[in-house]
Amino acid sequence: MYNLILFGPPGAGKGTQSEKLIEKFQLVHLSTGDILRSEVKAETPLGLKAKEIMNRGELVPDAVVIGMIRSKLESNPNAKALYVTHNETSTGVQNDLKSISILAKKYSLLYVVDGISSVASVPCNTDELEIDVLISASQKGWVAPPGLAFMSISEKAWQFHQNSSCPKYYFDISQYKKYLEKGQPPFTPAIGIMYALNKSLKLLLDETMDKVYERHIDAANKIRSKLQEIGFELFPKSEFYASNTLTAVKVPENINCSEFLNILENEHQVIISTGQGNLSGKILRIGHLGIVSDKEINWLINSILETMESLNNG
Repeated sequence: MYNLILFGPPGAGKGTQSEKLIEKFQLVHLSTGDILRSEVKAETPLGLKAKEIMNRGELVPDAVVIGMIRSKLESNPNAKALYVTHNETSTGVQNDLKSISILAKKYSLLYVVDGISSVASVPCNTDELEIDVLISASQKGWVAPPGLAFMSISEKAWQFHQNSSCPKYYFDISQYKKYLEKGQPPFTPAIGIMYALNKSLKLLLDETMDKVYERHIDAANKIRSKLQEIGFELFPKSEFYASNTLTAVKVPENINCSEFLNILENEHQVIISTGQGNLSGKILRIGHLGIVSDKEINWLINSILETMESLNNG
């Protein structure tokens, strides 16, 4: 049985809510982000000892990543939780939650998943994957304005929470659970965003989630294939790791990234991003979360082609 908790401000991001579920023990964190963004301090703000594993999609096959996690867990027997980012927008990498779930269960760990840029766009079944804490937010796959966060919490996670002595007030999920029984949140909610969320939920249900997932797969496949056709190389070495909500490709050596992005935006009204941290100027990141039409995909590809021609002729 799972409880779904809805956070409004100040709990509108993932913040440190999930940290407050566990006592001050070690946790293992599988990061798929860029090095600058994903560096985890030896101790988190709440005193939790973090051991991090890096996988930016450069490690294949999946067995290699699983072996790294297993090794880290065996060398850190005091670990109580395994934190995983399902879909990382800074690198366009998507983790295989099923294979990681098997490890979390084997080592009796609390399985915590950041699903902010995947839930409602990519299948993420809490029962099937045995996820203890799943975190999401309104501004991504739920197609609503930013300002709300959601947490799915298992019975196991509630037990961890009850035994936790970490300080908590605004992010005290027990308060939210108590007030949920009254049909209200413990603090003034972002009512306008709730109305928007209510509308977007109706749209998603009318379409059906299976078709929503298919739509994201279709858009991702089209964008990846078209980019590869015109000479771009995917940043993840295997499409097994490629995100279905954002595509990351390497910047060709003969292209000046800042000039490329400037022409693309100012002459074609297309905005995409480069990488973050040590990946800045090295990769391009193209979001396709939500409703993306074939017309928009073709516009994107044609704009990229014309921009590349402009740079080459310049």
